[in-house]
Amino acid sequence: MRESEPRPERTQVSVAEARDIILGTVRQLVAETVSTSAAQGRVLCEEVRSERWIPPLDNSGMDGFALRAEDTREAPAELRVVEDLPAGRRSERKLAPGEAARIMTGAAIPEGADAVVMQENTEYSGNRVVVRASVEFGENVRRAGSDVRQGTLIASPGAVLTPAHIGMLAAIGRTTVQVTTRPRVAILATGDELVEPDRLTDDGRIASSNSYALQAALRGVGAEPVYLGIVPDEPAALSEQFRRALACDVVISTGGVSVGDRDWIKLVLGQLGGSMQLWRVRMRPGAPLVFAMLQDRPVFGLPGNPVSTLVTFEQFVRPALLRMMRYERVFRPVESALLAEDYNKPPGRTHFVRVMLQEREGQRYAFPTGNQSSAILLSMVRADGLAIVPEETTHVEAGTEVQVQLLARDDLRTEPGF
Repeated sequence: MRESEPRPERTQVSVAEARDIILGTVRQLVAETVSTSAAQGRVLCEEVRSERWIPPLDNSGMDGFALRAEDTREAPAELRVVEDLPAGRRSERKLAPGEAARIMTGAAIPEGADAVVMQENTEYSGNRVVVRASVEFGENVRRAGSDVRQGTLIASPGAVLTPAHIGMLAAIGRTTVQVTTRPRVAILATGDELVEPDRLTDDGRIASSNSYALQAALRGVGAEPVYLGIVPDEPAALSEQFRRALACDVVISTGGVSVGDRDWIKLVLGQLGGSMQLWRVRMRPGAPLVFAMLQDRPVFGLPGNPVSTLVTFEQFVRPALLRMMRYERVFRPVESALLAEDYNKPPGRTHFVRVMLQEREGQRYAFPTGNQSSAILLSMVRADGLAIVPEETTHVEAGTEVQVQLLARDDLRTEPGF
């Protein structure tokens, strides 16, 4: 450790300890008012109750004829049609005995009527309708308030708004709603070896793929990425970009967090007054992870290898952002599978093995996606999940049940599952 470098409060922590430190440090974001049409997937910050009845009036559940059920007791019954009621129009007259009104689905039931006969059970000509069979009182009538009454609780704070919520909010006349702010997340890619994808040549430099993967991952979690570009491995340049990044709610950097001579992230954060919460996690890939607080902003210094970046994002950044947005469920689901191949590792680190899942003879198998180096991004492209091999485990025999964190599933859980 360099002499001027701040000493982290916690080093070499377990995955569970790192997760607890991060989730225990981040704070919830404030609420904002947004258009109901733009609120899908957001977390509600207010209690919503209906101020009206839905439907507001008794209405027809069928295309047919509104009538008095008593007039059809001796079927077939012939009635006089006195009105035509499309949906959205309310009758201004009361049906008398022996009268009927032609009515469309959703139209308000006219006064005096107490049932609707479906059109298929009638013969209609001119201003007369013959009802072939008797109709029961209330048949095909949807009662006022049968969906929602005034004062009905629609959703409580903490609800994640679904399309059904959005439809109901519109139905009760809510055009805006209070939800948690989406976090703006600054992304800094560090490294003299990086170039933007459209500037790739054969000079040995590589594309800044982490920047693009993180932008996609952030959008997937509902955050707003703010890409600040590639930063050279120079403390002054890093310091300047970190200051710019503080205009956002969260900061993510990639690279520069290991122990090399040009790994400056920890030093720069210390010089800017950052409070180091942890550095290095007992995991593979992704051990050299920095988490700090800088002017009340969470800062994640993720390792530079592409698989390490994505795995640490999944384990720590994604749950933290969801917690900040007030989600109660922040963890990907974890399910069991049989490891299809032997797996060996030294003790001391939790391994996240990229696997493909396949069903064979009623059993789910997890097949490693090939080379498990943290530089092999294709291993993540092919992965359905991450098989979790605990710290002290050194050998997993083929056919052994392992826990797999599912990467393509968004049915989140309140507990991590491992």
